[in-house]
Amino acid sequence: MPADPQRSPTSDPPVPPAARAVEVRRSSRRRRTVSAYREGDRTIVLIPARMSEAEERRWVTVMLDKLAAQESKRALGDTELSERAERLSAQYFGGRARPTSVRWVTNQNSRWGSCTPAEGSIRLSHRLQGMPEYVIDYVLAHELAHLLVPGHGPRFWRLLEAYPRTERARGYLEGVAAAARLPHPPGGGVDE
Repeated sequence: MPADPQRSPTSDPPVPPAARAVEVRRSSRRRRTVSAYREGDRTIVLIPARMSEAEERRWVTVMLDKLAAQESKRALGDTELSERAERLSAQYFGGRARPTSVRWVTNQNSRWGSCTPAEGSIRLSHRLQGMPEYVIDYVLAHELAHLLVPGHGPRFWRLLEAYPRTERARGYLEGVAAAARLPHPPGGGVDE
């Protein structure tokens, strides 16, 4: 007979726009695993009943990030990427940055994105797929800014300051790049 999970609404951490509410369900039958899924406009996070509130908050954050990454990877095709670039241009650059094409590419392994201002084309590395939306938006905003100001001079960086999550996204990408250079332990990864 399945145990009735204890339910507690959680407002911490901040909930992404895709999910208006987070519901945490505790189960005495669940020992170590944590999982999450979307149910309509809610996110359901399943955790062991024994977890502390601090562990619950940490796992809710982890699982929301994982769901967002999965959804970003699934949802963003080239068409959606172009629409996203158009929205970012309107929001941060007054619609002045108008790319002729925006697409994912698989041949950029040392860059996150590139822009050819003369052609108006923007290309994002496939390695960004699955990363949080604000990171993808930052790379798009960075490349859109190149349509207005080629190079990385002071004018370029002043223009890019319009995107409010620049520092956070840059830190995320630096962390990903640093982690890629770390030696991997024998036998694979880390258990959660």
